[in-house]
Amino acid sequence: MKLIQILFILIFCSFSAQRVLPFDTLRIKEVRDLFADDYGSIYLYKNKDFSFTKYDSLGKQLGKLMFTVPFKVQGVQNPLSIALFSENAQEMKFVDQNLNEIQKLDFKQKFTYIKHAYAEDLQQVWLLDESTKRLLQYNFRNDTTINSYPFDASFDDLIDLLVFENKVYILTKNQFRIYNLKFEKLYEAPVENGKRLRRENEFVLIVAKNSIFKYIPEKELIKIFEDPDVQIVEKNSLAYFEIKGNKLYLYNLENPRDSKKTTVIESPKNDTEKTVEELEKEKSEKPDMLKLLDEIQDLGF
Repeated sequence: MKLIQILFILIFCSFSAQRVLPFDTLRIKEVRDLFADDYGSIYLYKNKDFSFTKYDSLGKQLGKLMFTVPFKVQGVQNPLSIALFSENAQEMKFVDQNLNEIQKLDFKQKFTYIKHAYAEDLQQVWLLDESTKRLLQYNFRNDTTINSYPFDASFDDLIDLLVFENKVYILTKNQFRIYNLKFEKLYEAPVENGKRLRRENEFVLIVAKNSIFKYIPEKELIKIFEDPDVQIVEKNSLAYFEIKGNKLYLYNLENPRDSKKTTVIESPKNDTEKTVEELEKEKSEKPDMLKLLDEIQDLGF
């Protein structure tokens, strides 16, 4: 069984836009946010019960967190240490690949009121202190505030914050802005329905409700994915994901608009069954790796 799971992960990474993955038992109804790491794992956050659940590429649950207050997931680019922040609880949690808590930061003990928190690495976090109107660089390993910068911007419509290479990236309800640490504005562009910021190598991405933007340093903000009818979008280094209805689709990363839409997560209702002819045709078109997987499954492993 483990051999099949390993093969599925390899196939997902190599041929994700061409393969329907078996997620029949994975319910995505009432999901508020979606995350996908580069190892084929899917993470779902539901605001209704404040749950955060991780599944492997076969739909098997790997871990689950249940909170009593809302938490904001920073991202899953490093699945070994996932940062989550709660403004209500005034704390940040770090969880491992099984969603077990490995560290908790209680900001109530040291700061007045933290509006946003961004974990730069496994030592430092950037904090927006609403009461003092300052951006703080805090080393939680030795419990010291390294730097403090005046934050001369409104907190009211702030959605997300990211700090990278001495620049502060701000996402508001209607705009994307970049400041230096003196809070001199370097760039500004309109963005509707923005949800969160994430960094991908030297680029900063904006994940909005039904689109994803990439900021080209010192140049422009470009839209790299869009579907007007979608509910949630996400991206990892391999593919674009979207939730539409009760299904999760993925798109080929190279040409998402022209790529064939492929269902990877479905509701329990099996309304996407294929005919025998379609399956045989799909099988004949599979790469050798996929044929090998089917042969293994036919042997009953």
